[in-house]
Amino acid sequence: MQSNKLDMTSLKMDLASGIQELGIVIPPELQEKLLKYLLLLEKWNKTYNLTSIRDPQKMVSNHLLDSLAVMPNLWPGHWLDVGSGAGLPGIVLAILKPDWSFTLVDSNSKKTSFVQQAIIELELKNIVVICERIENWNPAEKFDGIISRAFTETGKFVSFTRHLLNKNGKWLAMKGIPDDELQRIPENIKVEQIIKLKIPKLEAARCLVVLRENK
Repeated sequence: MQSNKLDMTSLKMDLASGIQELGIVIPPELQEKLLKYLLLLEKWNKTYNLTSIRDPQKMVSNHLLDSLAVMPNLWPGHWLDVGSGAGLPGIVLAILKPDWSFTLVDSNSKKTSFVQQAIIELELKNIVVICERIENWNPAEKFDGIISRAFTETGKFVSFTRHLLNKNGKWLAMKGIPDDELQRIPENIKVEQIIKLKIPKLEAARCLVVLRENK
């Protein structure tokens, strides 16, 4: 029993210090909810193989902090998370912004089943989950922003979702070093910004690529 308690203490400290290093402010009750999501992910991962990362300590940096790092670059509105998998970054962002709406799309039914259960247990009212191939999905409402963390290369991400973005919306692609990918984006798409991200306790290069229609 004591070791579990120490593990949770360590996870809380890693998350809190990482949030501070990112320079964002998250109330303690929302930090608790983020950790509850992480524990759900760790539990379900044993059966559903939701992520290759098994160590909860590494999940803090690789999943929670990596998702939180993009928060300062988002804006209020209706967001689409494409290839959301186990709910990253969509669930993390929805926890932080209960007044924004998020639609999470993935074609893997096991992963969307987990996301549905996580939404119930975390009592999140601002998420809709869709199990569908994104290129085949055509809802009536368009999105203010479309984000992806681990879906596909940037050009395909834009091509597959172009019909889902409203006229003033933008794409946000969470990437490592995307130089080669950016040579293959569709015509009339402009790379507006490449924002370098420094994720606490994560050595890999990370950036956020912001794209829009070049009108």
